[in-house]
Amino acid sequence: MKATTLPEYTRAAVVRGFGEPLKLEEVAVPQTVEAGGLLVEIVACSLCGTDVHCWEGTLAIPVELPLILGHEMVGRIIAIGDGADVDSAGQPLRIGDRILWTHAVCGHCVMCARKRPTLCRNKIPYGQATMDQWPTLLGGLAQHSYVLPGSGRLRVPDAVPDDLASMASCALRSVVNAVEQAGRVGPEHTVVIQGAGPLGILATGLFAQAGAGRVITVGAPDARLEIASEFGADEVISLAAHPDPTDRLAMILDATGGLGADLVAEFSGHPAAFAEGVEMAGPDGRYLVVGQLGAGTTAVAPGTITKKNLNVIGSFSGDLSHYRSALTILERYADRLPFDRLISGRYPLGDIDSVMTRMQNFEEIKPVLLPQESSS
Repeated sequence: MKATTLPEYTRAAVVRGFGEPLKLEEVAVPQTVEAGGLLVEIVACSLCGTDVHCWEGTLAIPVELPLILGHEMVGRIIAIGDGADVDSAGQPLRIGDRILWTHAVCGHCVMCARKRPTLCRNKIPYGQATMDQWPTLLGGLAQHSYVLPGSGRLRVPDAVPDDLASMASCALRSVVNAVEQAGRVGPEHTVVIQGAGPLGILATGLFAQAGAGRVITVGAPDARLEIASEFGADEVISLAAHPDPTDRLAMILDATGGLGADLVAEFSGHPAAFAEGVEMAGPDGRYLVVGQLGAGTTAVAPGTITKKNLNVIGSFSGDLSHYRSALTILERYADRLPFDRLISGRYPLGDIDSVMTRMQNFEEIKPVLLPQESSS
């Protein structure tokens, strides 16, 4: 094992009861790193809507408490286990390098055998894994984290700043995967984006860059729709100005000559958006569903899907290739898309409880916690 001097303890935001105030706790740091593993200090951890669901106890995926929140992070290597001195793309790894890493997969279940690691039956997800098992430090809202041998890892290019690299490790890689699964879009296509959160805004930008003829973003609040316009939305529809779904559907039909959208992409996370998206899609259209990780339900007329010959596509997370593409996009599209506009604030780890409450109230887009900084 190669290592700097390792601390005995670190500070972490621990969830011991769903919805309870988040407090920092002292957590023991592993003093050995197994073969293939890494130990990192977290330099940035951005928050995601999934973190809010996990904290509230409303995540569609079951979790066991206690746990350390945070799955969207970038770390700086402080210890390298045997055989872990190259990343998953073959680049050398050294003490001090910044990395992103995937959830840990087993490599031998049926889904891993099918080359679908995001659906691994034995996956260990960071930010959702119980602290009751070694190595305990499996969340990004901490000063340090352990990287399991089953996690793919990529060195972060020097040109990509910490906060954007952190966003790449969940929000952007998920959108990259979704856009890939949606299939080709071209100048003849109208794309409707449901949701003006980070994923919806990033999707607006990527579909616009992919050559969609028109991108319409539906969401709230209006300040986020302004950012969506900066990312390439040709039109925006405000939920505040048009609270009635019937009115919003009429606007989409009017914009498409009565047909509906060629592709509707759901990134809102609200269950009711699903039924609305089915209505917004045109005949022989595509409906891409990405944001539905909460436990809510909604009523939908399944006959509408059949009558429209609608292709419904679910997209979950992203694999190592999507992490790599996300980093490439941050480098190559830096002069085309204003990624910094998504970062709503940068905070020390000690502010996590108030920041999480603001996320819950939609007062933050993409806040970034900086665990190495002290609270003022």
